[in-house]
Amino acid sequence: MNSKTQAKYEARAKIIKAMAHPTRLFIVDELAQRGERCVCELTEMIGADMSTVSRHLAVLKEAGIIADDKRGAQVYYQLRVRCVLNFFECVESVMQNNSRERAKVLN
Repeated sequence: MNSKTQAKYEARAKIIKAMAHPTRLFIVDELAQRGERCVCELTEMIGADMSTVSRHLAVLKEAGIIADDKRGAQVYYQLRVRCVLNFFECVESVMQNNSRERAKVLN
């Protein structure tokens, strides 16, 4: 594998790793359904302290999945690209397929 190909796969892995946490998946799903949210709203919804939620948001932002907008004392987050939801659809399809396969084995 050449360095250009390696860099491409490393960039993909960074995005996938950013999504690889239940809280971050929840944040992405919530932003997809409701549009933008402030840190305070997400903190309340998640039930974690603000520093933990902020770290999750920083990971998603660094990967380019979300963007922020500071308004006064509040910071609002929104999805940068909605195509990340296609990833969710793909994951759901894999889960359904796995479930069908397990059901076949049990029958």
